[in-house]
Amino acid sequence: MVHPIMFDEADPVLGRVRALALAFPDAAQKVSHGRPAFFTTKVFAYYGGSVRVEGGYRQHERSVLVLVDPGERAALLEQDRCYVPAYLGGYGWIGVDLADDTDWGEVNELLDASYRRTAGARRVAVLDSRASGR
Repeated sequence: MVHPIMFDEADPVLGRVRALALAFPDAAQKVSHGRPAFFTTKVFAYYGGSVRVEGGYRQHERSVLVLVDPGERAALLEQDRCYVPAYLGGYGWIGVDLADDTDWGEVNELLDASYRRTAGARRVAVLDSRASGR
C-alpha cells in the first residue's frame, strides 16, 4: 500500500528536527507511512503522528515521535503537549508536539535517548566519543 505524503518538505520545524536527527552517527532519513523517519538500522524518530479518535485519527503534524525509557515516558505523558501515538504507542513510543516556544535542547535530548535505545552499542560508542572530544 502506498501511503500519501503527510508532510511539507519546506516546513521549517521539520528542517530543525532533521538537522538534529541527522547529526547522530550513521543517521539517515526515509519516508515511512507518509512521514519522515530517522534511522540507523532501526528507526529512532518520526516527524508527525496521530492519535485514534472516534471515527478516525487526529493528526499531530508538527510533532516528533521518540522511544524513551518507561519512566521518562510516564513523566512526559503528564504534559499536555505529549501524546500516545496511534500504532507505535503500544510499543513505548511517545509523541511530543512542537510549537513556536519549543525547547530545541530538550528535543535533542529526546532524540538522543531514542537513538541510544535503537542504534546499537557501536554507534552509541561513536556518539559518546564525539561528546567527550576523543
